[in-house]
Amino acid sequence: MSYDVGWNAINLRQSERVAHTEYTMHVALMERVTGLSRDDPRLERRFRELWQFDLAWFTHDGPVPWHERGRVTDMGHAEFAADGSDRRDAGSSPFSSVEEVLAFDAVEEYGLPDMDDLVTFYEDEVHQKGRAERPDELLTGGYYNTLVSGAIGAFGWGNLLLAAACQDEFDRVLEGFYRLSLHHFIAWSRTSIEVFLCHDDMVWSSGPFMHPDFYRRAIFPRYRKLWAVLREAGKKVLYCCDGQWTMFLDDVAAAGADGFIFEPMTSFDAAAAAFGKTHVLVGSKVDCRTLTFGTREQIRDEIDASLAAGRDCPGWVFAVGNHIAPNVPVDNALFYFDYLSSRWAR
Repeated sequence: MSYDVGWNAINLRQSERVAHTEYTMHVALMERVTGLSRDDPRLERRFRELWQFDLAWFTHDGPVPWHERGRVTDMGHAEFAADGSDRRDAGSSPFSSVEEVLAFDAVEEYGLPDMDDLVTFYEDEVHQKGRAERPDELLTGGYYNTLVSGAIGAFGWGNLLLAAACQDEFDRVLEGFYRLSLHHFIAWSRTSIEVFLCHDDMVWSSGPFMHPDFYRRAIFPRYRKLWAVLREAGKKVLYCCDGQWTMFLDDVAAAGADGFIFEPMTSFDAAAAAFGKTHVLVGSKVDCRTLTFGTREQIRDEIDASLAAGRDCPGWVFAVGNHIAPNVPVDNALFYFDYLSSRWAR
């Protein structure tokens, strides 16, 4: 692991190897790699050292979660942890009609914390403590519930889709999430972070769920204004979105993102071809479904195809973009890293 390798990638400078990160809660894998037990407080840090993480994916939306400040919809949680302990059934929505959703103002609902207090919280309680825990990695700042993700968290998918069908009214609803996000983006811009991660799951795995014209009218111009605050403060902006948004790569770049974090549904080939010399790319062609259900030959082929497309991209950070889930066979995960690390030298 190396802060320098991560920082070089963010600044489009090649290191001797491709930069690396992963997103995983695979405790059995960590135990196997480190030889430590899951109760050992050193477990995750030692795993990240041995697997040579250079960039630490991180966001934080403030000191008080939304559900303690106003209405949110509990959509439940599918099983992700190996023991299924994180499964949670969906709760009822606090919104009884689409009219109630379309009248929603995120700033009125959740409020804006005092700016000086928020800056101090993000700097002292979040970023500096995070750096102390991960001194050898480039740690991002960031915000999770930006625009669409904010609306998902507040309304749930059913109400969101009904509201999004009323484009003009929904545009006004997004303005509230924009103003709430802007307040937090400004606070983050006044901290010592070097890189900001803007998370917003604006599409599905099949692509956009709203008309592309609406994204270009209501979403991307707001991204531009949000990211301008950070760029003016000298921060690099990485945009993170799940699903399939190949068609919007140009739009996100034009809005001012310095880099993209994406799942394999978004074309790594297209991103590398169009933006491999000018933007940071965090991802690969390796799919967690292949790690879970595929053969070693298929895992090797996806790594090789990724290296063929991205090895010469100076800002590339290799990752399994849709996570190494806890149900990935440990031996497959070990093969993945051993094969990758034997070939990632430039």
